[in-house]
Amino acid sequence: MPTFALAVYLAALLIERLAEMWLSRRNLSRLAVRGAVERGAGHFWMFVALHVLYPVLLVSEIVRDGARPPAAWPLWLALWLVAQALRVAAVRTLGERWNVRIVVLPGQPPVSSGIYRWLPHPNYLAVALEFVAAPLMFGAWRTAVICTLLNALAMAVRIPAEVRALREAAGEAHPPTKRPGAE
Repeated sequence: MPTFALAVYLAALLIERLAEMWLSRRNLSRLAVRGAVERGAGHFWMFVALHVLYPVLLVSEIVRDGARPPAAWPLWLALWLVAQALRVAAVRTLGERWNVRIVVLPGQPPVSSGIYRWLPHPNYLAVALEFVAAPLMFGAWRTAVICTLLNALAMAVRIPAEVRALREAAGEAHPPTKRPGAE
């Protein structure tokens, strides 16, 4: 049973990531025509490495270390499903502005509707939840810890770069200054 469940999960993960890459490229092409530019490309390798390493670590821990689903696996499955719902909400809200890279449209403010009314980075939260829930669903706690820590490091670089890029694109790079004598 764990082998079949792992195979199903890995197939779903592969399909999801390939669909995300396709959607990201399509959106980038559409946005480029409208003058969009990529920012923060220098750290993108961290995400590629992390998302390639993740399934390798997961399979390795399950096969090599004999990790087995805990009794609480349904709770971890529920959390993983919440992560998927957050991801879908983020993609739907951003529409063609959704991308795996930091891509901004000059002169456009950040999206603040949909899920973004409540959460500033729902897609990043979804990935963080996924890196905890999915491995723990299979009893692979080492993978959960390693990928969560690596993701936190990547987010410490990514989120400030994205916030800065969105502000600059919206024309908010420099806060308004007071005129001399103004109160």
